[in-house]
Amino acid sequence: MNLIEAVNSALSLEMAADDRVVVLGEDVGKFGGVFRATKGLYEAFGPERSIDTPLAEGGIIGAAIGMAMYGLRPVAEIQFSDFIFPGFDQIVSELAKLRYRSGGDYAAPMVIRTPVGGGIRGGHYHSQSPETYFLHTPGLKVVCPSNPYDAKGLLISAIRDEDPVMFFEPKRIYRAARGEVPSESYTVPLGKAATLRTGKDVTVISWGAMVHEASLACESAAKEGVDAELIDLRTLLPLDVETLIESVKKTGRMVVVHEAPRTCGFAGELITLTLERAFYHLQAQPRRVTGFDTPFPYTLEDEYLPLAPRILSSILEIAHEG
Repeated sequence: MNLIEAVNSALSLEMAADDRVVVLGEDVGKFGGVFRATKGLYEAFGPERSIDTPLAEGGIIGAAIGMAMYGLRPVAEIQFSDFIFPGFDQIVSELAKLRYRSGGDYAAPMVIRTPVGGGIRGGHYHSQSPETYFLHTPGLKVVCPSNPYDAKGLLISAIRDEDPVMFFEPKRIYRAARGEVPSESYTVPLGKAATLRTGKDVTVISWGAMVHEASLACESAAKEGVDAELIDLRTLLPLDVETLIESVKKTGRMVVVHEAPRTCGFAGELITLTLERAFYHLQAQPRRVTGFDTPFPYTLEDEYLPLAPRILSSILEIAHEG
């Protein structure tokens, strides 16, 4: 399967297994979604469970919160992550705080799916990576898979979870990332990173589409005699701190890669967590390889994205420091 097919498989299986699961969003019904992630669900489950909504993200998320409070398991799609901001208040002020403000009496077990990041020449309104806004909001879980197998297993886990989950799908690899995916249901646990490549010289951390660029950079580094370990976080919150710290203690060096802007990006938090827990193990200053502090450009997309050559440069630099 490719990543889109894996997402579609997860939704179909969960809707078939649990009639509380519904999908809603712009064009998710008859049309099957702008990226076809919900293809076939309208025909299989009908308009009451595959719901076309108005172009109103605040309404989509607000309606989903109400559905979840009354016992359903809604999966709301926001067509592009850039469009999530009209629903931002519903997410951070209502959804994330519901369990806390009700003293545990109410919860909203729901998923908000949305395509994230660059890679389709979408420019500044279709290419942003807003994950940090939600990482800063207690009460949410944040997931960003890098491959079809994880996408399916993580999405099933997210739908079954008792807390709200932001599920970011890297659209750059919707059809480019392919892999063996079981047709049956399975789960990948939230909060557990994956070590995709073991190494002794440098720890490279990433998630989503940039995992593939980081992998290419690690392969190139090996040809230069640098043995890099690659960690795919998969779930940003809850974060698998243990896997991260154990790797950095082993290698003594870390490079964090993400395509969101540098300032206040998640790389800064990951580096700080490492400094607090493994400072004396570090042999060189940690590196961030990120997008730039500018709007996402149309024509300079490849310069903006932290692609393999830029990652490789940081890996080689840090490997020869200290």
